[in-house]
Amino acid sequence: MPPRINDDERLRRLEAVTDATLSRLDASDLLDELLDRVRDLLGVDTAAILLLDAHSQQLVATAAKGLEEEVRAGFRVAVGRGFAGRVAATRAAVRLIDVTPADVVNPILVGKGIRSLLGVPILAGRDLVGVLHVGTLSRREFGDDDVKLLELVADRAAVAGRIRSAKLDQSAALALQRSLLPARLPSVPGVELAARYVPGHATGIGGDWYDVFVLPSGWLGVVIGDVSGHGLASAVVMGRIRSALRAYALICDDPAQALTLLDCKVQHFEAGSLTTALYAMISPDRDRAVISTAGHLRPVLAVPDGPAGLADVPVDPPLGVTRPDRPRRSTAVPLAPGALLFCYTDGLVERRGEVIDAGLDRLVAIVRTDPPEVVCATVMSDAAAERPTDDVAVLAVRRRG
Repeated sequence: MPPRINDDERLRRLEAVTDATLSRLDASDLLDELLDRVRDLLGVDTAAILLLDAHSQQLVATAAKGLEEEVRAGFRVAVGRGFAGRVAATRAAVRLIDVTPADVVNPILVGKGIRSLLGVPILAGRDLVGVLHVGTLSRREFGDDDVKLLELVADRAAVAGRIRSAKLDQSAALALQRSLLPARLPSVPGVELAARYVPGHATGIGGDWYDVFVLPSGWLGVVIGDVSGHGLASAVVMGRIRSALRAYALICDDPAQALTLLDCKVQHFEAGSLTTALYAMISPDRDRAVISTAGHLRPVLAVPDGPAGLADVPVDPPLGVTRPDRPRRSTAVPLAPGALLFCYTDGLVERRGEVIDAGLDRLVAIVRTDPPEVVCATVMSDAAAERPTDDVAVLAVRRRG
């Protein structure tokens, strides 16, 4: 029978894992400190935390004491397999008094000679965050007090695990954003350029993007697009679509043809991803833009000494959806000296409880033939006042007068 725990020992254990100083540690240090304390409090030889990779539904060794090889080897186990997988699948404490090779799939546990194991799920509300388990080299019957303590530690680990995962996702998203969105727009003869991107999601990136590139023919490629969804997954799809469109732009002298090829790519390789895109090619003498739009909102065209308005171009179906077998269309739009073409994603003009036409009217009323930096700043200031909840990307191109 496991030894009984007196009130003084219970208080010591409680204070050890609820210590306010733990909150001042970063996520990785907090996990390590929790494992050190739980080894001391329970008198166990090993302690490990495996966090759930939601995409693969695998538990990944993230922190360990006495089983550091788990982390170094990048040990993973599917939910439902082995000891940790069983804890995750049942979402309940699991006690093994006599561990056998049939109970575990981790060769490190067998190699260490672990005799007894206790594991509890790490939960945040109803969501599984991971598994916390401890082990001993000698035979041991873990009691209810041991389970309660480990569950208390798991509660602290849940917060740290979520913070750690969020930081990793955000770091990856920001790195991806920096690699996919132009850090600096090119300096192009005959035009002035400006752009903005504001994420509407906590990860700091979504599926909206813009791109500007000079083609070997001297034509200027201008792109803006929107992959449905938010976060890292949408950004990854966006990156693949952006790269593919650049490749098609090199072999196509018509925006509609490039978007047709891109549509085939999206339907085959990005099935289920709804994407809108606008691709414009501006002539070498900058006197016209040839535009094709795949489900994307029409750009605003502002001309000197005249009212701004939506460019008169047809909108073809989005990329990645089944559509009638009809060709995509390109339309030539004249660009007078000083004219400004303003491209944007729907997050700029869509508002809850408001028809999109109201947002479009508001945008058309704001856009002028001012320098692109001024136009972008003015439009984004207005958008900030309206508090958009979606990603926003804008791109302004003005022909020099």
